[in-house]
Amino acid sequence: MTDGWYDLIGYAGAAFVLVSLAVRSEIRKGWLSIVGSVCLLLYGVVIGAWPVALVTAVLAVVWVGRLRRELGPDTHFVAVPLDPDSPFLADYVGGNAGEIANSQPDYHPDPHDTFVRLISRDGLPAGVLIGEPAGKELLIKLDYVSPAYRDSAQARWMFGRGRSVFTEAGFTRLVANAHTTVHRNYLELLGFHREGGSYVLDLT
Repeated sequence: MTDGWYDLIGYAGAAFVLVSLAVRSEIRKGWLSIVGSVCLLLYGVVIGAWPVALVTAVLAVVWVGRLRRELGPDTHFVAVPLDPDSPFLADYVGGNAGEIANSQPDYHPDPHDTFVRLISRDGLPAGVLIGEPAGKELLIKLDYVSPAYRDSAQARWMFGRGRSVFTEAGFTRLVANAHTTVHRNYLELLGFHREGGSYVLDLT
């Protein structure tokens, strides 16, 4: 490397921090900020810029703490029943229609979609799940998470420890259709298996 190799570390750190400002997911923002802060910390130490080193060290510690809270077991999730005709539901879905169309383009409001749950994370609305009951099966029509809470523990809770959201309503099986690669990868990551043209998760 040339004598100015440390400048590359500094530029890389600055780039990671700048990119993090444009990211909406708290998880991705956290990882980018940590990597950027560590690079800038190293840069500050190498060139002897101790104020830079100190500030970026503090930022790295802060983001590590935030990620631990975001991904840790202490996060509190609640599935709140909503009326299908709820004005809040219509506003929430309408306000996120663009993103919903990107990941789940087949979703369209339907009067048969009577199972509606707002997923609250630490008291804040984080996502919504809408489905059509069919006996002991629930056909999931929409499973949407707000960008700020994407990549967090919400989905793992809902389809794992929090699956009582479904079993207490009498369902033993979840069925979902995926029309995008993102959605298919998401379902497979959560344990859904391919069955015909759909993805299925057995709850028993």
